[in-house]
Amino acid sequence: MTSMGKVKKERINWKEIKKQKVLLLLSAGYVIYGFIFCYLPLAGWLMAFENYKPKAGFFHSEFIGLAKFRQLFLDDGFIRVIRNTLAMGVINLVTTMVAAIIFAILINEVKSQGGKKVVQTISYLPHFLSWIIVTGILHDALSGTGIVNDLLVRFHLLKEPLNFFAYPKYFWWIVAFANVWKETGWNAIIYLASITAIDTSLYEAAAIDGAGRWARIKYITLPGIRPTIIILLLMNAGNVLNAGFEVQYLLGNGLVQSVSQTIDIYVLKWGISQGDYSLGTAAGIFKSVVSISIILIANEMARRAGEERLF
Repeated sequence: MTSMGKVKKERINWKEIKKQKVLLLLSAGYVIYGFIFCYLPLAGWLMAFENYKPKAGFFHSEFIGLAKFRQLFLDDGFIRVIRNTLAMGVINLVTTMVAAIIFAILINEVKSQGGKKVVQTISYLPHFLSWIIVTGILHDALSGTGIVNDLLVRFHLLKEPLNFFAYPKYFWWIVAFANVWKETGWNAIIYLASITAIDTSLYEAAAIDGAGRWARIKYITLPGIRPTIIILLLMNAGNVLNAGFEVQYLLGNGLVQSVSQTIDIYVLKWGISQGDYSLGTAAGIFKSVVSISIILIANEMARRAGEERLF
């Protein structure tokens, strides 16, 4: 007998390993893949502490310590890149999550099964389009002769067509709109699955008590999917600095360069285009360290919030 509050730990033995051998063999493939493609490349971080020259290699390049990191943080351009990446990352995180939650709730409220399946299928399609196609559509829609300018002029909201890609103040929101349009349907799948797991008797009891549709959403649906929202928020928090590369690179131009450059573009510019592999690697390490820190902070905040609800 175990004491109250304690969980009996099962010892792992060869008998248990033999029972789970199929799962272990399948898992081994993923472990090997992760080791080769995720952990072995970390040896390349050594370049950030050297004046790396491809000809000399890792072991014969000059060791310079943290000089490249000091160069990064003394560069006003890199500070601006951090601002752009964080801003677009946070905007994308908030808008895509909120849009996916709202869309999932709206889909769940559709009574016609046929109509629901049609809307879901259509909403998934943009996810499978490449960013080349998406940015091309955006360029056409927001161009001087595009449908957006045409509607704004027709409804007298603008006197003449506006070049949206010439004004830095619009760029972050254009990127956010592109992410919402492309990923909302796909991101809503997991929220829909979470909603379907809610006990339907709760809705029936609420309806008998006179609760309207909004009240059922507020007091049953949203609390029911709260754990899913928290888990996805924690998982996506670490991707805040992964604000994007393709969409900013493809939509950016000289007029909006001050707000369109991200850390990934900075790494491409210096690490590959300029041949400064050490500086590009240092920027990549900074991004990884900040991402891990954000995940740890978000996880701690979620843990404390859970403890407060319990007590």
